[in-house]
Formats: sequence, structure tokens, C-alpha cells
Amino acid sequence: MASDVPMSPELEQVDGEIQDIFRALQNGFQKMDKIKDSSRQSKQLEDLTGKMRECKRLIKEFDRILKDEEKKNTPDVNKQLNDKKQFMIKELNSFVTLRKTYQSSLGNKRIELFDTGNDQVADETPVQMASEMSNQELVSAGRKQMDQTDQAIERSKMVVAQTVEVGAQTAATLSQQTEQMKRIGNELDSVHFSLKKASQMVKEIGRQVATDKCIMAFLFLIVCGVITIIVVKIVNPHNKNIRDIPGLAPPAMNRKLLSIDAFRGL
Repeated sequence: MASDVPMSPELEQVDGEIQDIFRALQNGFQKMDKIKDSSRQSKQLEDLTGKMRECKRLIKEFDRILKDEEKKNTPDVNKQLNDKKQFMIKELNSFVTLRKTYQSSLGNKRIELFDTGNDQVADETPVQMASEMSNQELVSAGRKQMDQTDQAIERSKMVVAQTVEVGAQTAATLSQQTEQMKRIGNELDSVHFSLKKASQMVKEIGRQVATDKCIMAFLFLIVCGVITIIVVKIVNPHNKNIRDIPGLAPPAMNRKLLSIDAFRGL
């Protein structure tokens, strides 16, 4: 658990004492495996139980101070402190469970245990302790706990299976959408190529139309020129500034015809 949670000096002192007890409990249970004498193990277990009771009292004190300072702290700080309290409760209950295991193996005298039915520190109200239960009741309680665990595991498996199924469906949908996007991309490329080709054809047609127009205009000018010359020649045939158009020149006036008498001398 993070130790950088902002706390008041009073809370820090209580938290420090709780952490010291947790370290002592951890070291004490490690020594239990090295002790071979059952009487010494029983004595060690009683000492550890006393430390657990003290730890329980300190956690309650921590909770009391936390409630008194709740209005002074921000919601985020209160949440962190509550999480820290819950962590300490769970750690204490883990030592309680470990103590039950050692006591069951020792068959020693019954010592009061903490209530581990929930995450809160055990109240002082009388409850049935594990040390007061018969072996059959302990077995039944253990089987019940195992059944509940199995049910929770089955529910988790169902959730995982549903999640995997949803993931597979999502992957299939994404694959289809990817293929569709590829097809759309190919179609866009084809359309772009067609537009480019059409643009080139339009430019070529434009150039051809422009060329045809120029030729038609040039021919029109030629025809107009020829017509103009013909008209001028007809109106003023003696105008020497205008050359005769080949093929349209009038017959020469000084041309003489041969007479029949000329051929008679032959």
C-alpha cells in the first residue's frame, strides 16, 4: 500500500504503530515454523494473538481519527485514507487466517479470533468464532466458501467468453470495413484516372476545334479576297493595280485571227 498518503501527525503515529505490529506478526509467524516444541508454539501463538488484538484496537482508533478529520480533508484524501484503512483490515485478517491454520494444527486451547466475514474491523458483538465451531461445521463452511468461489469463477468465465465473442465480432466487422475501405479507395483511383483521361480528351478536342476554326477563318478570308478581286475587276476592268486572277483574265484585244487567205498561199 502506498505510504505517501497525506495524514495528520496523529494518524501518522497510529499508522506507524500498526505497521510495526504487522512487521512483528510477520516475523512471529516465520518463527513458528522453526519452533518444534508444541508448548512454545502455543505460547508464541498467544503472543501473536495479543498483538492482533492490539492491532485491531489501533485500526479502530485510526478509523475514529479519520472520521473526526473527514471534514478537514479533501474527498480524494479521504478516499485514499479509507483505502489504506481497508488495506490494513485485510492484512490483519490475513494474519488471523494464518493463526487459525496454526491453531488447528496444534489443537491448542481456544482463543478468541477476529470476525473475518467482511472487510470491516470486527465489532465487539458476540459472534460464533471459528475456534468454537466443530470440525464438521468448519468443513461445511469451507465447502460453502469453495462453492461460492466456484460460482464466482464460472461467472468470470462467462464474462470472459462473452468478451471474447464480442471481440471476435468486432474484429470481423473491422475486417469487413477495412475491405470496404480498400474497395472504395480502388474505385476512387479509377474515377480519378477516368477524370484525368477525360480532361486530356477535352483538351485535345479543344485544340482540334480551335485549329478547325482557324482554318475556316483563313478560308473565309481567302474566299472574301477572291470575291473582292472579282467584283473590282468587273466594276473597273482597266485598273492596272489589280492583277488578273489566273484563269479569270479577259482575252487580249491585240490578238489577231488567222485568215483563210493566208493558208491559200500554201
